[in-house]
Amino acid sequence: MNKINFSSSKRVVVKLGSSIVTKEGGGINELQLQHIVEQIAELVKQKKEVVLVSSGAIAAGLKKLGYKERPHQLSELRAAASVGQMIIAQIYEQLFSRSGLVSSLVLLTHDDLSIKKSYLNARSTISHLIEKKIIPVINENDTVADDEIRFGDNDTLAAMVANLIEADYLVLLTDQEGLFSDDPRKNAQAILIDHAYIDDAKLELVAQDTTSKVGTGGMLTKIKAAQRASLSGTHTIIASGRSPNILTQLNKDESAGTHLECNVAELVTKKKWIANNLRSKGKVYID
Repeated sequence: MNKINFSSSKRVVVKLGSSIVTKEGGGINELQLQHIVEQIAELVKQKKEVVLVSSGAIAAGLKKLGYKERPHQLSELRAAASVGQMIIAQIYEQLFSRSGLVSSLVLLTHDDLSIKKSYLNARSTISHLIEKKIIPVINENDTVADDEIRFGDNDTLAAMVANLIEADYLVLLTDQEGLFSDDPRKNAQAILIDHAYIDDAKLELVAQDTTSKVGTGGMLTKIKAAQRASLSGTHTIIASGRSPNILTQLNKDESAGTHLECNVAELVTKKKWIANNLRSKGKVYID
């Protein structure tokens, strides 16, 4: 367990939710992404290693294909993801290039991390990209994933990536300022929780599992992602990606968002892989 401030951290995973990547009416919010990319570039200049986990591919594809609501049929979502990945990759390539950085696209499925050889290959590739100061932009490979092998949401994926590369911090940027005592969309008196320990049993009780029309992850999934990330001794911050200069604020150790401090013992590598990536299989029938 590493007790360090964000400013002293070396390796960081930043996750952008669909509500940050996309506009209110659909399409990609390039201006917002530009601000975040510029802040990532500043972190890199200060010798930080940054990995970006980005949602938005399906949402971008749905907009391009003319959908008004998120469809339920998996084949439609896969098609939208295929279209959207092209859009997202091109935008990030342009934005990072303006900041003098090279970006790469890494698409993962749960199988990629649950099969040991693929897991090691993914870790090797991402580590090599980081060494070359290339920004890995990671997303779930929705074009081939099904319900049995999906991560479920990119909060979970980001936590698994944090474990994969043993990040110091996981930053989950969303459309909320952080974790509140109640759902702030329904209760104006809700209070922002600025700090909590990851093993606090009350966290899941106050997390409201609300989702957006374009995303799949709510606040409860972020709490569970933070708990998963803690297997590697990773601290988590939940903050608003719409807040100007949020990453710059965090790097100055200014108060922003909810800081979930890891205060549990880090697992050894093999146990970490088993706990983090393997799923139970099979069924038991009782006659």
